[in-house]
Amino acid sequence: MLSILIPTYNYNIEALVAELHAQSKTCAIEFEILCYDDASTNLEVIAANKSINSLENTTYIVLESNVGRSAIRNRLAKEARYDLLLFLDADVMPKSNNFIHNYISNVDSYHQVLFGGFTYDKTEPHFQTSLRGKYGLKYEQVDAEKRNLSPYRLVISANFLVEKSIFIKLNSLIPENRYGLDNVFGALLKTNNINILHLNNEVYHNGLEDNISFINKSEQATKTLLWMLNRGKVVRHSNNLLKVFEIFKTIKINFILNGFYKIFYERMKKNLVSNRPNLYILQLYKLSYMCHIDLNNKHD
Repeated sequence: MLSILIPTYNYNIEALVAELHAQSKTCAIEFEILCYDDASTNLEVIAANKSINSLENTTYIVLESNVGRSAIRNRLAKEARYDLLLFLDADVMPKSNNFIHNYISNVDSYHQVLFGGFTYDKTEPHFQTSLRGKYGLKYEQVDAEKRNLSPYRLVISANFLVEKSIFIKLNSLIPENRYGLDNVFGALLKTNNINILHLNNEVYHNGLEDNISFINKSEQATKTLLWMLNRGKVVRHSNNLLKVFEIFKTIKINFILNGFYKIFYERMKKNLVSNRPNLYILQLYKLSYMCHIDLNNKHD
């Protein structure tokens, strides 16, 4: 029936797996939980996570070498026993006690992928100064009704259910391990006319990195977008940043933004790493950064 797949790295997933296991048992379905550790270096975390193996139908293994997000997901999918795959990131926790039931009850013959969505706990320490938290609250915590109006625009692969054959087919088209591949996956879904449905079946995103780390990851994700565009990996996409970039490049405004980035790079970054980061500056930073790395061939 259902294979719950969790890639992890240096993260304690005991509570997450216990919750998923309890809910799956309550649903009285055939299930398995596969947790593959991408060669973690934290021995205490590994030792704690090994307790997961005591749960019925649950497996935790540590890979011998780090293979990256795309490769470990591909291995999980291929080694899964069932045809329905529920992928979850390690740093999440279901919002609802009926999380598994909500997914199972929405499986139908038309929709091949279901996305549950993200939510954030604003009471978490340092949330108000977290650039990652503010970004997620504004751009990722979106009601399913709104997400379904443009279904391929907000694709968050930290919480989704997919048919095994569909995932293996699309993931095989992503040959490199890069950060920000959600954008590529969303574009591949659209290009291949895969029917998707968004649900209000959120998980809390608990792994809020510091502002500097989030900026670095945003830069990596921006490079991935350009890589996707310049390598012709997808034909169609719904990414707003990339759409604006393509328009600006067509009318040559990208040269102006390249100059803007060179002049104001340090000022923008100073704001983004502060305790009062501005999301509009973040969007301007990403757009001007994209123009800069594209004109200077720094996206490979």
